[in-house]
Amino acid sequence: MEIKGFETYLKDKKIDSAAFQKGQPEQWSKFKALYDQMHPNSFTAQKLYLINPIRRAFPLKEEAPEKAATTVQAARPKVMMRPKPKTN
Repeated sequence: MEIKGFETYLKDKKIDSAAFQKGQPEQWSKFKALYDQMHPNSFTAQKLYLINPIRRAFPLKEEAPEKAATTVQAARPKVMMRPKPKTN
């Protein structure tokens, strides 16, 4: 299993690392030091209730995904009605 860096971890959590580091440098450096010492899952479990407020304070600006050229709609089946039986 690949252990990713703190910057990548913050990006995965949709947190702007540069803004977080500039806005709260002490907390950023404490988190980085702890993250470097433990597994990412353990860090997440330990800081679970602190990650969401940080995400709200320093949201990552997401780039708009490229649009697909065209989307093809699936063909709809035609409903075939049985003819009514002839009554004599």
